[in-house]
Amino acid sequence: MFDFTATYTDQYQITMSQVYFHRGMKNETAIFDYFFRKTPFGGGFVVFSGLEDLLETVQKLKFDDKDLKLLRDEGMDDEFLDYLETFRFTGTVRSAREGDLVFPNRPVVSVEAPIIEAQLMETLLLNTLNYQSLIATKAARMKLSAGDRTLVDFGLRRAPGTGGYSASRAAVIGGFDATSNVRSGRDYNIPISGTMAHSFVQRYDDELSAFRDFAAIRPHDCVLLVDTYDTIKSGVPNAIKVGKEMEKEGHKMKGIRLDSGDLAWLAKKSRAMLDEAGLGYVKIAASNQLDEHVIKSLLEQGAPIDFFGVGTSLVTGRPDAALDGVYKLSYANGEPRLKLSESVEKINLPDRKQVYRMLNEDGTLFGAEAVALQSENAPDHMYHPSEPGASMDLSGLQKEPLLSEVMKDGERLTQPKSLQEIREFSQGQVGKLPDEYKRFENPHIYKVGLSKKLKEVRDGLISDHKSRI
Repeated sequence: MFDFTATYTDQYQITMSQVYFHRGMKNETAIFDYFFRKTPFGGGFVVFSGLEDLLETVQKLKFDDKDLKLLRDEGMDDEFLDYLETFRFTGTVRSAREGDLVFPNRPVVSVEAPIIEAQLMETLLLNTLNYQSLIATKAARMKLSAGDRTLVDFGLRRAPGTGGYSASRAAVIGGFDATSNVRSGRDYNIPISGTMAHSFVQRYDDELSAFRDFAAIRPHDCVLLVDTYDTIKSGVPNAIKVGKEMEKEGHKMKGIRLDSGDLAWLAKKSRAMLDEAGLGYVKIAASNQLDEHVIKSLLEQGAPIDFFGVGTSLVTGRPDAALDGVYKLSYANGEPRLKLSESVEKINLPDRKQVYRMLNEDGTLFGAEAVALQSENAPDHMYHPSEPGASMDLSGLQKEPLLSEVMKDGERLTQPKSLQEIREFSQGQVGKLPDEYKRFENPHIYKVGLSKKLKEVRDGLISDHKSRI
């Protein structure tokens, strides 16, 4: 991971903290909830990603000498800077499990800490969880399209700055198998995969010589890019020649890559040519502006593609580009808190909370979750957050609590999970979600409701605040 310090934040987090400090509030307990209001891509779910990175960063977060000098130059007073010099996160984090499926308008992470610590965590949390969850969700949609075909992250060159580093990690959680990003591969133990660029072929006077040199140096991992000049007339025939030459040397060519043109037609023609030459073991990889819809279309057309290399659409989260996750105060100074809005849907949920997932007898997701006060038992009835009179009977359903402590007194409570563990868990959760929530067009809406007690607390606060206006 990169070396984050506590100035990886927005300026107003520090200025608000300065006020809290000088008004004697620095030890006041506050609770903030992380949640989002809308699923991206018109989809039916979000894959929660970024938690392990966040916890690792928060556990070591501090203001270093450069940070303190900057803040002094910005006019921060010495007393407050002395406090920041010893700053560490000492709070509690309760969270959904990384890789799980999460849904709108329910807490995903809850941070309980002295108010300055909780405030200074906001930007880092949103930056980490929003982006990785967006990319993991995009990747999961591509995995649904690709099935058991291999997916490789090719997105570093199109990523928003260093975002490509964490995008590779999130892509694996969503179901990808490898990355072209060498640094991410090193740090996150992700399999690294790559072929060659058109410039490599162009450097040679003829395509065949380029292929031969590449095969000679990389016989164990030889994937040839066959569309620099003419895929069918030149690229594939030359790849076949090299493949047969490799066989005589006791090696096997791994694959060819298509990066332009009619990928479905070219894949079919290439497959036929390779099979006719006795190279049926050679795989076909495809790249070039792929997303879940293009992959789905290619496979529906019967394209014999074994590997998909996905770049821009993956790491930019196209077309949505951002998950709208927010971090809202729900408790402070010993009392539940909320923010009013003209729209009931945008009023956050107050107090300490737990989320319960409804499960069918076979362990699959029923399609509903209830948000309750942390102090109450799992509810047998839930109420629509904004539509009066709309409710659902939950009796007879299995109920699974989803938020658990992952950090207490600033220290992690569990050992970090490997990326492969998180990926396997996430893929298992996707498998438990009914198909109607996973389809790309008009997916079913996963229901999230409130317990009676939580609804009463929220409605009471709304009434109290409005009476004061």
